[in-house]
Amino acid sequence: MRLVKGDIIPDFTFSTAYEQNRSFYSALKGKTVLWVLRYIGCPMCRLDMHDIAQNYSSFTEKNTQVFVVMQSDAEHLKKELTDTPVPFEIISDPEYSIYHLFEIEPAKNMLALAGNPLRAAGKLRAVSKAGFKHGDYEGIETQLPAVFVLDETGKVLYAHYARNLTDMPSVQEILELL
Repeated sequence: MRLVKGDIIPDFTFSTAYEQNRSFYSALKGKTVLWVLRYIGCPMCRLDMHDIAQNYSSFTEKNTQVFVVMQSDAEHLKKELTDTPVPFEIISDPEYSIYHLFEIEPAKNMLALAGNPLRAAGKLRAVSKAGFKHGDYEGIETQLPAVFVLDETGKVLYAHYARNLTDMPSVQEILELL
């Protein structure tokens, strides 16, 4: 089911590196931003997570919680985040069940994944400046990201399916939506 504004997100079961089989509805408290990224070794995803973490207090000030979905398995997430913990929960989805549930498709190929060369180069410069390097490859390399803003009942207030890796709203743009 491809989500659009006004839909009610279906409940699903998820796991994190530290908790198994939790109902998403049981986790809804206030507004929720659900970022669906690629995997923990993706340097662009690490940059996105860094930006979310740096602005996390702005989310909590707006009574909003954040979840990030990744294709990475729980053990890999635990290992990678030992030295760089994040203040939000990361949902481990190595079976792509959430990606399939919300019809978040992969790009047709790596060129399509990169999108606009100038925007991609800009994001790669930001990745390099922040010191993020490519880690282990996991999951579907051409997986596209998405982001959803939900109210406390699971109603979709905003839905964005990226056409490429740089076609995602910034953390500031999401904060402005709240």
